[in-house]
Amino acid sequence: MAVVRRKCFISYHHADQREVDQFIRDFDHEADTFIARGLGNEMPGEVVQSASTDYVMRRIRELYLSNSTVTLLMLGRCTWARRYVDWELQASLRQGETISPNGLLGIKLPSYPEQGGYFPKRFNDNLRGEGQADCYARHMKYPTSTQSLVTAIEAAFQRRQTHTHLIVNPRERMHNNRQC
Repeated sequence: MAVVRRKCFISYHHADQREVDQFIRDFDHEADTFIARGLGNEMPGEVVQSASTDYVMRRIRELYLSNSTVTLLMLGRCTWARRYVDWELQASLRQGETISPNGLLGIKLPSYPEQGGYFPKRFNDNLRGEGQADCYARHMKYPTSTQSLVTAIEAAFQRRQTHTHLIVNPRERMHNNRQC
């Protein structure tokens, strides 16, 4: 049975560019595990620059998110502190009559701290909290095999249909980056 390659929007902090590029080379270019969408060296696309937050959000949705079904949040040491990551997560979780949310999977990069690491607040809102039986988002350590990544991406894709009622996305957008 052939594996379906899902189109995945890659959200990350640019300080982790080298690790993200390696991840894309290993799992998209060489292993054909998924199709990378987004902004970065290993992904085709224009950088959206504007002082208008609404314009940037709209262009990210139009150019990258509308053509993807799963958002891969690449977790590095300071990912939690970046406003663009928050904006991309907010857009990924958006839903409506004509808009389906993306599945959401966090992947800890090799440089992610073993202890003391933080997740972006919007991502954390969508993980299982105290007293909750289930949640929308999932996270994993850096994949050690193509199959583990394929399984996790497919599970995130399926949750778009089965778990949208668990999406938590009321938080205001971050206005500024935080100090890491």
